[in-house]
Amino acid sequence: LHLFSLSCVCVCVACGQTCHALTIEASKACRACDKLNVTQMGGVVSPFDPSGATEGQTLTNTCQTKLLGTTKDKRYGPIGCGPVGISGQYPLVQNMTVTEGGTANLTCRVEYNDNTSLQWSNPAQQTLFFGDKKALRDNRIELVHASWSELTISISDVTLSDEGMYTCSLFTMPVRTAKAYLTVLGVPEKPEINGLTKPAMEGDHITLTCITQGSKPAADLRWFRNEKEIKGAKEVNASGKTFTVRSSLQLHVDRNDDGVAYTCKVDHVALTQTPQQATEVLEVHYAPRVEIFHSLDVPQEGQYLKLECVSKGNPSPDPVMWTKDGGELPDLDRMIVEGRDLTFTSLNKTDNGTYRCEASNHLGTSSAEYVLYVYDVPTTLPPSTTPPLHPIPPDSTALLGTHASDPTVTGNRDPNAVGQHGTDHALIGGVVAVVVFVTLCLIIVLGRYLARHKGTYLTNEAKGADDAPDADTAIINAEGNHAHAEEKKEYFI
Repeated sequence: LHLFSLSCVCVCVACGQTCHALTIEASKACRACDKLNVTQMGGVVSPFDPSGATEGQTLTNTCQTKLLGTTKDKRYGPIGCGPVGISGQYPLVQNMTVTEGGTANLTCRVEYNDNTSLQWSNPAQQTLFFGDKKALRDNRIELVHASWSELTISISDVTLSDEGMYTCSLFTMPVRTAKAYLTVLGVPEKPEINGLTKPAMEGDHITLTCITQGSKPAADLRWFRNEKEIKGAKEVNASGKTFTVRSSLQLHVDRNDDGVAYTCKVDHVALTQTPQQATEVLEVHYAPRVEIFHSLDVPQEGQYLKLECVSKGNPSPDPVMWTKDGGELPDLDRMIVEGRDLTFTSLNKTDNGTYRCEASNHLGTSSAEYVLYVYDVPTTLPPSTTPPLHPIPPDSTALLGTHASDPTVTGNRDPNAVGQHGTDHALIGGVVAVVVFVTLCLIIVLGRYLARHKGTYLTNEAKGADDAPDADTAIINAEGNHAHAEEKKEYFI
């Protein structure tokens, strides 16, 4: 019986290249082993499905031949594009992936070797090691292990130029080879953020650009506003074997961006532990806004009142200025200004008026007003002259709108002003009622007087005119008649 008569050819699942896979002890012809599904005339096949295999995984298929009562089992080695080793004098290798600057270990094994030498060659077909003998003068390449069944070498401080196909050769007749591909990952550089102006002005439009170079494959850039991720516009440019990646972020700056941290992070397969990132804090200058908060909703005589002027601006608008009715504060003994606060130690009616807080910086001026009306102390409650232990915190009902020196805005008046208008209306109504009543009484009295004095009245000339030839005689007659006439009297009731 003649053995080692034929060999079977296998096709790589990944790339379709052919490789020697099995030597069959048979005397009959054998067909091609297509995609590791062995078909042999007269043989029994135990196939498997390699579709779920991963790189470097060892898969086994058995091809049994029965010839003259003898059974032989042969096994396939790891799947890869290139020769696949089997039991016997066929080298076994694996592809490698390493980060730039790291160390790559290349191992070549044979399960059976009859004292035949192994050799590693680089992509340029330069011999690196022949057995335990170093052939290439490169201090980065070192021997790790050398024996008849294994040759392992290491390449330290790997660069992108080391990437390529490395060949392990077994010097039999004929020479058998296996190829392993070394992939080198380019580590992206620390990103830089450009386009930031310090300080930025409220209302400006700025563009932040994050740049990283040297990545392979191309890195991914992500933007964060504080801790919240936001989307930028990405651009990738090739530069030799590496890539330059840019990401731009458009901003319309407002006061809410003051003090916000914008962070650009680099995501890449070579950055397994700590990602590269850069952070810039935005500084925004803006004009001030002023609000006044008060500690009492209904201020009464003798009470303690605190007005707090809250001004927000950058640069900070310090100090603030307090005025009353457009002029200076009148009583500095009871009205104490401490920083931004105006404090009344004991309220009285003379404190009624409009109080204004004004703040300014080089970008503008803002003011807010508070209308104070001091109420009388209720008879059932004694006045409070001590300050509250916990001043009323600012809320939406006590918040006064900010405006630029416009005291006519009714939204800035204190709610206690409504009570003042109610009292004035009641007083005016009472006065009007009294005036109307007096007017009616005068009209009634005048009417009765006119009704009593209605009638016909004769002059002295008319009384003597009946028998008198002229006016003088009539007057004389009237006087005489009046002297002898019956006296008449009138009474006014």
